[in-house]
Amino acid sequence: MKIFTVNNRNIGPGYPAYIVAEMSANHNKSFEKAVEIVKAAKKAGADAIKLQTYTPDTITVDCDNEYTRIKGTLWDGRTLYDLYSEAYMPWDWQPKLKAVADEIGIDLISTPFDPSAVDFLEKMNLPAYKVASSEIVDLPLLQKIASTWKPLIMSTGMATLEEIRDAVKTVREAGCDQLVLLKCTSAYPAPVEEMNLRTIPHLAAEFGVFAGLSDHTLGTEVSVAAVALGACIIEKHFTLSRDDTGPDSAFSLEPNEFKAMVDSIRIVEKALGRVAFGASDKEKVSRSYRRSLFVVSDMKAGDEFNASNVKSIRPGHGLHPGMLSKVLGRRAKRDIQKGTPLNQDMIK
Repeated sequence: MKIFTVNNRNIGPGYPAYIVAEMSANHNKSFEKAVEIVKAAKKAGADAIKLQTYTPDTITVDCDNEYTRIKGTLWDGRTLYDLYSEAYMPWDWQPKLKAVADEIGIDLISTPFDPSAVDFLEKMNLPAYKVASSEIVDLPLLQKIASTWKPLIMSTGMATLEEIRDAVKTVREAGCDQLVLLKCTSAYPAPVEEMNLRTIPHLAAEFGVFAGLSDHTLGTEVSVAAVALGACIIEKHFTLSRDDTGPDSAFSLEPNEFKAMVDSIRIVEKALGRVAFGASDKEKVSRSYRRSLFVVSDMKAGDEFNASNVKSIRPGHGLHPGMLSKVLGRRAKRDIQKGTPLNQDMIK
């Protein structure tokens, strides 16, 4: 697998997880708030801030019927056009936000939802693109995005294995040689029991890519667990405050929560380490507290070693406990005091 690189930052096994703060609709139609979110994400430890590039007319149709009215989600009763009219980010903000992100040192990436969005974002020279779960079946759009030759992060929520296979084949044939697949449960919020994180290493093995997680659960534990399972990218919705009610605020993390998640992930990464056996540097001092053979009763020269005067006890300064059967029945070469570690030169 080729190392995935965003802005000269290597992403994959052996490197810190790349953590993406998803702004989505949490700007609440305020450019000043959007700028504040970018800065707060950087402060909270995010490696990237992610936008969404669409308009109501590029993502759906202005219509109110049984097909376009939302059912079974946080947004029940609304039409798609109404929801996206509230949620979308004006396109003229996005180059300005990119300038802010560049200035403070956080990557800015986006999800294009139609070909015109790809053309627009190409002018901004983004370091990578993200494909949303619902767009994984739009193969012409995937072809358009992949033809930019930019690194591509693709969510797989709701997708069957065959749909993922078609999407991967499409982007590879269009020129994408840097691809990460994200396990995703496209529910808002997502129940933890439906996350199925064991899919993450399976995605990586099945498609020969690195894998990560787009996490819509309410807490941070799932993202931390995903890193332990090999996730190299974590995406999580980010808001300044859930009190700033908006379409995505209910399942977004506030800055202090996001920072706690990042800190936990970094601790887990240190703990994962590498495959290692034997004593670590900190364990070496503890080796002396292993068991070994000790003389536990005073002995005279010529006395026989038996189960009463030789035992396997702590600390570890005597013969290996595995030598006990070879010691019993032998005789002491000299007088030995109780509490003396048994060594070979004490035995006839």
